[in-house]
Amino acid sequence: MMEQSVDVTHQTHEAHSAHLMEEVQENVQACMQCGTCSGSCANSFAMDLTPRQLWRLAQLGEKEEIFNSTTFYLCSACYYCTLRCPRGLPLTDIMGALKRLAAAEGIERYRQSSNFYRTFMDTVRRYGRIREAEFMNRYFFSMKKNPFLPLGFAAVGMKLMKKRKIPLEMPKLFGKGRFDALFRKVKELEARP
Repeated sequence: MMEQSVDVTHQTHEAHSAHLMEEVQENVQACMQCGTCSGSCANSFAMDLTPRQLWRLAQLGEKEEIFNSTTFYLCSACYYCTLRCPRGLPLTDIMGALKRLAAAEGIERYRQSSNFYRTFMDTVRRYGRIREAEFMNRYFFSMKKNPFLPLGFAAVGMKLMKKRKIPLEMPKLFGKGRFDALFRKVKELEARP
């Protein structure tokens, strides 16, 4: 009798991705393609697809086209589209689901912007506030594909330090550790399928 190995992790990952895409499709099913979301979006000028076009692709389940566009990761989560949607669709939450799906699928374009977010939030978690100098160092040195990227920002950094916008000495922080429980709860919620 020959034993076969089954990649349960891969199956679970695919099932989770499929579940997220189904959730997105279900939530945008009532979209009537009026374009109010696109007209309301402050970032639509920089997007290659308007939010309305993105929702249509989501209705059709066109995951590849969605993730090849710049639309979903340029969303600033301002909730203006959600507030103005005549159908009351939770568009910003749906965009968040697309971002979670991109993270689960390991989409390279999304990984770059999520790296910025993760580094920022990790700094806040550690100190209770943002420490600009440490945040910039940690972010730039996490960019493994282009280790020379920080050199392009050296002149701006020097100007900011000269104007004392980025302090070299770190002030005493009273919020250190205050967000630990909050971050644990978020991690717990994000781990749920």
